[in-house]
Amino acid sequence: MGRLNLLLVCSLTLTLSLYLHPTHAQLSPNHYANTCPNVETIVRDVVRKKFQQTFVTVPATLRLFFHDCFVQGCDASVMVASTGNNQAEKDHPDNLSLAGDGFDTVIKAKAALDAVPQCKNKVSCADILALATRDVIALAGGPSYRVELGRFDGLVSRASDVNGRLPQPTFNLNQLNSLFAANGLTQTDMIALSGAHTLGFSHCNRFSNRIYSSPVDPTLNKGYAAQLQQMCPRNVDPRIAINMDPTTPRTFDNVYYQNLQQGKGLFTSDQILFTDPRSRSTVNSFASSSGVFNANFVSAITKLGRVGVKTARNGKIRTDCSVL
Repeated sequence: MGRLNLLLVCSLTLTLSLYLHPTHAQLSPNHYANTCPNVETIVRDVVRKKFQQTFVTVPATLRLFFHDCFVQGCDASVMVASTGNNQAEKDHPDNLSLAGDGFDTVIKAKAALDAVPQCKNKVSCADILALATRDVIALAGGPSYRVELGRFDGLVSRASDVNGRLPQPTFNLNQLNSLFAANGLTQTDMIALSGAHTLGFSHCNRFSNRIYSSPVDPTLNKGYAAQLQQMCPRNVDPRIAINMDPTTPRTFDNVYYQNLQQGKGLFTSDQILFTDPRSRSTVNSFASSSGVFNANFVSAITKLGRVGVKTARNGKIRTDCSVL
């Protein structure tokens, strides 16, 4: 009897573990080997063409992936358009600044895949976004890596789900760690993923509190603060954009961390990574070695890609990425 109970407990434990952690078993770089074997080549070609049209493709796609995964998981729910009776994620205030070039990249790649009969409606929008993210990073000089595939697209997209799920530019280290931990990511993962701020831009209102406080934020490099005040005068046009990385804004590299060492983090949530002694050693490590940074970034973005993955039970392959 005791042995039977032990077997039942072991069976239940195994069942629960498979239910709670289905992603590792489900995701595989070879997921489309039989259904759409050229998926990576097709997506990469589209991304390269889009990149040649505008560099904004890079930060736009990378940011889109992050914003998608942190809200209800990596399920392309951020791609969905609002309807008369549903305000979707993309129309939440925190997502209104997502550049259209990220969305367009995924839509164009989806169309290219669907033009191949073998691949038509076989590849999820979530997987397309994951692949496109890897490709834009590589095009900007960053590391390439194998992308785990097999995500299904989400069945819901609600603006209300975005509340409290995305990091804010004013966050301190505790707030950042708490938010990332809720997605199964460590402090080191968080610092590595923050390195994506080596690309892209921000609008002045996201950091104006640092340059127009009295006194100016003391963690901000004085020369850099003066430059920001020139580029972002009071009552500036809200459409004005400032590079997140003032040194190499069009290259995916570890200079972001070197900037932090000099007090040139644009957001409070950037600079805190260096000013807080609990995270400073990791920043110094990434600043001194691009190889260490790249390895940690690949590990972190792979873990990010496993967040909240949908299966055939609670997801689908959308025929149109913008329609549930």
